[in-house]
Amino acid sequence: MWGTLSSIGLSAIFAKSHTAFNVLKYVGVAFLLGLAVQTLIQLKNEFGKFDVDSGAKTKAGAAFRLGLFTNLTNVKAAVFAVAFIPQFVPSRFSLGIGIFILACVQATVSLGWYTFLILAVDKSAVFLARPKVRKTLTGISAAGIILLAIGLLLSHPR
Repeated sequence: MWGTLSSIGLSAIFAKSHTAFNVLKYVGVAFLLGLAVQTLIQLKNEFGKFDVDSGAKTKAGAAFRLGLFTNLTNVKAAVFAVAFIPQFVPSRFSLGIGIFILACVQATVSLGWYTFLILAVDKSAVFLARPKVRKTLTGISAAGIILLAIGLLLSHPR
């Protein structure tokens, strides 16, 4: 998503407007803190939101919306797409098309990595479903999300 937006000119907007960058940054911070609070609330539950045995159902549309919103509020993904990818487009090549192609390559590599990760977690589900392991990982995740939010809050545009 960010690569496509960058290929049609978003990188120019973020390069020129600190306000646009800061709006995205603060929306990202708010989203991360909300996610951290939800994660901390899950510590009191016997089962996590995504536990196989919990009976909780997550609809595909809701999962897609969460993933899309997570990506759209991810300042690091935006910065990567608008500042890093354009550097690798050859000077004699169309910048917009080059950014789009490289963003597609990055998305394909990410898809492969996350597919591998999902399969590995699926194979580890019995271990990860243990209440003590789940609560420990949930607590660590919440702390990590809070640290990301603090890091994002303290970051400056380049």
